Amino acid sequence: MFASPLARRLAAQNNLDLKALAGTGPHGRVVQRDIETALKAGTGKATPADAPAPKAAPALAAGASDEQVLKLYEEGSYELVPHDGMRKTIARRLTESKQTIPHFYVSVDCELDALLALRTQINDAAPKKGDQPAYKLSVNDMVIKALALALRDVPDANVSWTEQAMVRHKHSDVGVAVAIPGGLITPIIRQAEQKPLSVISNEMKDLGKRAKDRKLKPEEYQGGTTAVSNMGMMGVKDFAAVVNPPHATILAVGSGERRPVVKNDALAIATVMTVTLSTDHRAVDGALGAELIGAFKRYIENPMAMLV
Repeated sequence: MFASPLARRLAAQNNLDLKALAGTGPHGRVVQRDIETALKAGTGKATPADAPAPKAAPALAAGASDEQVLKLYEEGSYELVPHDGMRKTIARRLTESKQTIPHFYVSVDCELDALLALRTQINDAAPKKGDQPAYKLSVNDMVIKALALALRDVPDANVSWTEQAMVRHKHSDVGVAVAIPGGLITPIIRQAEQKPLSVISNEMKDLGKRAKDRKLKPEEYQGGTTAVSNMGMMGVKDFAAVVNPPHATILAVGSGERRPVVKNDALAIATVMTVTLSTDHRAVDGALGAELIGAFKRYIENPMAMLV
């Protein structure tokens, strides 16, 4: 439509249709006075075309049927992998956990340099069994021991919730999440607070291997008083794990990485690991959770205390 820039702007501001106006400017151009005339006469109003409303994306309610889910995807663009019993059990238990347990989370950074140095010293001193060392400690072995000792030192956090009573455990039975095809399982180091690091290490290697071969006995993965989930070896910096009943706590362990830290008012570099404690708030309050993760941090940063 042939119109001056000012006329176009005024028409847009006043919802006028330029095509409905007679231009009185040069060569029939619509100009300002034509807009003003139309406004006084109440003519030339634009009528929006009837356009279909945009279709809203289909929303799925919780518990949608398989058919409702599959309708969202083009046929032939996917394949169906049936759930096995383990995946169904994991889904059921984690859903129950999130629905029934009021989670809260506490995170701290732990410096690892002293622990890494002690680990190297212990491994170098390991006696030989044939051509192999009798044990080879991992950082995860020392995390298990530190958490077990922290629960020993903070016994009010070594509990399980029931509707009738608080179950206070006499030992730290630490479950360790092990990824296996189709899911994960948590073999348990029993009475870990009493065991030397070498015993924890060898037990964990045996349990981990048999977990991946699906050869664990029920008593080797059922129960426990807490758990460790370590994704540091996958490069994960930090995360929050889901409490696995009847436990009241689970420790999520991130990777150890070189980070800048401040020591004695000076910038330095240290190996730092972020850990996050998830707790069942019914059984472990905020201050108690902070006390527990503080005890864990002390053992990690002063690892010689784990040897006495």
